[in-house]
Amino acid sequence: MTDMYRKKIQADVDVIFSLLAQRVDEKQLALTREAYRFAEFAHRDQKRKSGEPYISHPVAVARIIIEEMGLGVNPVMAAFLHDTIEDCPYSIDEIRERFGDDVAFLVGVVTKLKKEKYKHSKQVDNFRQILSSVEYDVRAILLKLADRLHNMRTLSSMPSAKRMKIASETEYFYAPLANRLGLYDVKSELENLSLRYRCPAEYQKLEKLLADLQESEKPTVDAFIAKAQEILDANGVEVRIELRMRSPYSVWRKMQTKGCDFYHVDGKHYVRIIYKAEGTKEEKEVCMQIYSLLTEYFKEMPYSVVNYINTPKDNGYRSFHMKLLNMRGKWEEVHISSERMVRNNRLGCTAERTDENVMEWLQNFKEVLKDIAFHSDDNDYLEYVKSTFYNDNIIAFTPNGDSVKLPKNATALDFAFDIHSEVGLHAVYARVNGKLCSVKTVLHRGDCVEIGVDKDAKPEADWLGHVLTYKAKSNISRFLSNRPKLEYQRCQCCHPLPGDEVAGFKDADGNITLHKSNCPVAIKLASQQGDSIVDVCFEESEDFLFPVRICIRGVDRFHLLTDVVACITEQQNLSISKLVTETKDRIVETIVDFQVHSAKELQHAIDSIEHINNVDEVARVDIE
Repeated sequence: MTDMYRKKIQADVDVIFSLLAQRVDEKQLALTREAYRFAEFAHRDQKRKSGEPYISHPVAVARIIIEEMGLGVNPVMAAFLHDTIEDCPYSIDEIRERFGDDVAFLVGVVTKLKKEKYKHSKQVDNFRQILSSVEYDVRAILLKLADRLHNMRTLSSMPSAKRMKIASETEYFYAPLANRLGLYDVKSELENLSLRYRCPAEYQKLEKLLADLQESEKPTVDAFIAKAQEILDANGVEVRIELRMRSPYSVWRKMQTKGCDFYHVDGKHYVRIIYKAEGTKEEKEVCMQIYSLLTEYFKEMPYSVVNYINTPKDNGYRSFHMKLLNMRGKWEEVHISSERMVRNNRLGCTAERTDENVMEWLQNFKEVLKDIAFHSDDNDYLEYVKSTFYNDNIIAFTPNGDSVKLPKNATALDFAFDIHSEVGLHAVYARVNGKLCSVKTVLHRGDCVEIGVDKDAKPEADWLGHVLTYKAKSNISRFLSNRPKLEYQRCQCCHPLPGDEVAGFKDADGNITLHKSNCPVAIKLASQQGDSIVDVCFEESEDFLFPVRICIRGVDRFHLLTDVVACITEQQNLSISKLVTETKDRIVETIVDFQVHSAKELQHAIDSIEHINNVDEVARVDIE
């Protein structure tokens, strides 16, 4: 080990134990020193691709754990030991015996499983293993993120193919995961390192464009900041104001999403105003004071305010956003945050780690993982993880003001099931911001939603395609799976009903399809595959309703349509799903769709309609 490497490693170790000494007793400190010595001995003959002693990596990860993530003694020990099982001749039982169950658990989670055959792929199985660990403890995921962060910081020594693999994994899995955990600085660094190693030329170009833009906009932004500072100073509000440029990856992602070039991406920087406050009440009061003072001088963009203080993002992010017109007639994005918010937005789920906060966060994260598992299959697992972890949840409200947290693009049905499974199962309509809507309506942040129910209403099969949450999907699936199922399939050309004269045809898989006996498809099948015909008994059942369509022709008169509707709905007690009517030269033609249990019930409806005055003809029409 060269002196340069030895000094660097020792400097990191000194920082780690200096920080630990402020938090733990001598006994824990001694055990942590033993863990470091154990790892140092285990990796004594190993080197990294860069030529550094391998122990430099576990030490660097341990420093990230304590210095950047603020975790405690057991995660630090696990960071020292995290590669001793995978790369050295030691077992998890030895780790458990020497350093305890908790450290062994953390080491086990970040140790890649070695199998003869992987269920999905080595990478995807590893990602699933990491996510499953959150069932017990979020520290395991944080340890893996620290491991990945240091690997990305030192990726330059890897061959190009390896750099591409690791950078792509990072962009698709680890950066979105850091975003969901609220670790903004970690997420941003992982994203930028990923782009830097995947597309170095493009990254350097964006970096230069951002630097040039910052220089060209400096006079205008400086003037805006100086005026804002002057206003707040004059009113005794102590703040510091800083310009924050968006990262190259952030700009690149907007370019990809919007399909535009660098110059047409908006919001390439924002102005952050940071203030001091004691407690949440004072935080809100000072924030509103700053907002009021600035908007008295600067023109505010209508509808630009986003209050993440009262309704934080799902990853815990809090701030107050708005846009103000600067002296050159351009909109400046402004974020108002307290010192505590800035700190917590950086540390994410590791900030203010009370037992209650941690348990609440874990429960919310488990629900997200359930949604991912329910929606994604083996082929799109990573894509769904990425989109789910990057998309912010929305907050909708009940008429009583209770908030409901839902994933982006959730519908009123998701909202209904979140309130209560019975509300979802019997939902009929929604009122979104007072407007009558379908229960399939996609909701947006801040919507006020009222769900209308009917005890006789039941979920429909297509509801599964209009919900996102695990709770909604599982309840609908459970209901549909418990419904009686038709023994036969029905021909999609002739749509036979119970009571029709039918013929059954059995295919090679044993499935039986019913046709009307006069169906052209049935006649053709019978002439060519006569041995597939089977006897069937297609009887009426209260459990099954079938869509039908009739065509009514007659001479128009006052209240004719009213009488037709009353005959179907009131006399026959059937529900109309669609009605189209056209009158030409006093001859009216009306198409009505409704549901019946059998051909007999349909015929009874037809007979009743035919007795209506001025109705000339009623015929059953096949539904396309």
